This record gives sequence, C-alpha cells and structure tokens, in this order.
Amino acid sequence: MTGNEPLSYEQAREELITVVAKLEAGGASLEESLALWERGEELAKRCEEWLNGVQERLDAARSKQEPTAE
Repeated sequence: MTGNEPLSYEQAREELITVVAKLEAGGASLEESLALWERGEELAKRCEEWLNGVQERLDAARSKQEPTAE
C-alpha cells in the first residue's frame, strides 16, 4: 500500500494499536516518539472520520424507515 491510498477503518485502527504499543513500550528517541505521536493523531482522526460517516449513514437509513407523523 502506498501513502496515497486511503486506509480502511480496520487498517487505521490496527496501525493505531501498533503505534500506541510502541509509545507505551518506550525506548524510542524523542524524535521517534514525536513522529509516532503525530502518526497516531492522524490515524485517530481517520478512525473518527470513518465512524462519523457510518453514524451519518445509519441516521439517514433510520430516518427513511421511520413513519412520518401526519
């Protein structure tokens, strides 16, 4: 996968788990830790975007199924 292809929710979540584990393990230099933190922020944002999109789709589907009050 190249850096230009969007990550699926599952891919972003799995990479985020890896990033967090590396940060929690310690031992990285300050520069490496900062890069991991920044990547983690990007991944968390991507996961949030996916979840927000799913929520919007669910809300739209529910509103189509709800009977209208007349």
